[in-house]
Amino acid sequence: MLHKTIRPVVLALGAAAVVLPLLVVLFGTFKTLPQLFDSPLSPPGSPTLDNYRRAVDEGGLGTAFTNSLLVTAGAVLLTLVVASLAAFFCARVPGRAGWAVFGLLVAGLAVPAQAAIVPQYVLFDRLGLTDSLLGLVLVDTTMTLPTAVFILGAFLRTIPEELYEAAELDGAGPLRAFGSIALPLTRPALATTGIFLFVMDWNDLLYPLLFVRSQEHRTLPLALLDFQGEFLTQYPLLFAGVVIASAPVVVVYVLLQRYFVSGLTAGAVRG
Repeated sequence: MLHKTIRPVVLALGAAAVVLPLLVVLFGTFKTLPQLFDSPLSPPGSPTLDNYRRAVDEGGLGTAFTNSLLVTAGAVLLTLVVASLAAFFCARVPGRAGWAVFGLLVAGLAVPAQAAIVPQYVLFDRLGLTDSLLGLVLVDTTMTLPTAVFILGAFLRTIPEELYEAAELDGAGPLRAFGSIALPLTRPALATTGIFLFVMDWNDLLYPLLFVRSQEHRTLPLALLDFQGEFLTQYPLLFAGVVIASAPVVVVYVLLQRYFVSGLTAGAVRG
C-alpha cells in the first residue's frame, strides 16, 4: 500500500520538475523583464510578441536561424550518405576485414571532441575553411560520422543474406543492392540516425564558437550567447530565442516519430 501511495507522488514531483521550468520559459517569452521577476509562473496578463520581434530583428536570430538550418541540413545529409555507404561496406565484407573497418570507424566515439580541437582548427585554417558554413558542415560531419556508422552498421547486419544472394542472381551489383535492398529496409534506422544527428548538429556550440568570427556566419547557439550580459540578462529575450531554437527539433521529431519508434524497436523481436 505504501508503495502504491508513494509512486504517484514521485511521478507528480518528477513531472512538475520538468513542466514548471518549461512554463516559466514559455510564459516568459510573452512578458517584460519586470513582469517575469514579479510572477514567473503565472500566465502573462498582457501578452506581447515584442520579445520574438526583437530576438529576430535586433538579436540577429533570423540570419543565425538560416545559418543553422543550412549547416545542420548539409551535415546531416552528408553524414547519412557517407555513413550508410560505409556501414553497408562493413556489413557486406565477410570475415574479420569488415569488422576491422567497422571498429576503426566507430573508434572515433572514444575520442573526445575537445581532444581534437587544436589540430582541427590548424587544418581547417590552412585550408581556408574557418569562418565559413562549409567548414562547419565538414567538421560536424567528421565528428558525428562514428555515431551514424555505429547505428546503421548494427541495423544493416540484421538484413538476411538471402536477399543479397537473390539480388546477385538477378545480376545486381553492390551499388544496385545498396539502393534496391539496403536503403529501403533501413528507412527506420536512417530516420532514427537523422534525428540524433539533427539534434547534435543543431545544438552544437563548440565548433561555431571556435571556427566562426564574423556576425554573418553565426549559428543559433552562438547568437544566443549575445543575449547574456555581464551585469544583466534579458531573460524574456533569451527565452524567446530558446523557443525559436527549439522549434525545429520538435517539428523534426513530430514528422519522423513513426520512423524513430520503429527504428528503435527494429530487431528487438526475432522469429
